[in-house]
Amino acid sequence: MKARDVMAAPVVTVKPSASVKEVALLLLENRISAVPVVDEGKVVGIVSEGDLMHRSEAGTEVRRSWWLTGLTDEETLAAEYVKAHARKAGDVMTSKVITAGPEAPLHELAALMEANAIKRVPIVEDGRLLGIVSRANLLRAVASPAAHLETPLADASIRDELLALLQREAWGRPWLLNVIVKDGVVDLWGVARSEAERKAIRIAAEGIEGVHAVKDNLVIRPW
Repeated sequence: MKARDVMAAPVVTVKPSASVKEVALLLLENRISAVPVVDEGKVVGIVSEGDLMHRSEAGTEVRRSWWLTGLTDEETLAAEYVKAHARKAGDVMTSKVITAGPEAPLHELAALMEANAIKRVPIVEDGRLLGIVSRANLLRAVASPAAHLETPLADASIRDELLALLQREAWGRPWLLNVIVKDGVVDLWGVARSEAERKAIRIAAEGIEGVHAVKDNLVIRPW
């Protein structure tokens, strides 16, 4: 399987000018742990929960004893001040973003995450953000009976059509889902906010031409 077969899409993003408060609310409202920062269509950074852990508003900024502060280089101290007090996403984001293409095999994504100690990899093609693959996406691919070395074009089309359909619906949150399709069998993983939403997602999948069966592994987590 490849990145395109398991990536979450579309991706919730922010601009560099978004406020830190807006980013925090976005993470909470969408139940995600990071959000790519996009400027003029290109990924310029990513803000994760870790980037917002040491904030002055919460009183969680890094604190050191006077002697330990004296042993810490000025560049580190300045960077910590920025993380604690900056007001814009562009200032608190991690600028070095590890990305991969949609055709990248899953073992390469796993290696990237391990080598760089990261939890997610944005999927980019020609500079355009297509989706994002997290550790959870990789685990679901392992757990899914549909997992296979190569996903046929017909199955990829089913997946794309379902994600596009959910994106058009007011209740749809495709970025909370992981959809894996093999031989017309759709495996649904992720989060639904209610039993009604869970049922609607299943029915949407069942209504797509070429789908033979739907396996519902969704978890209900009300907001």
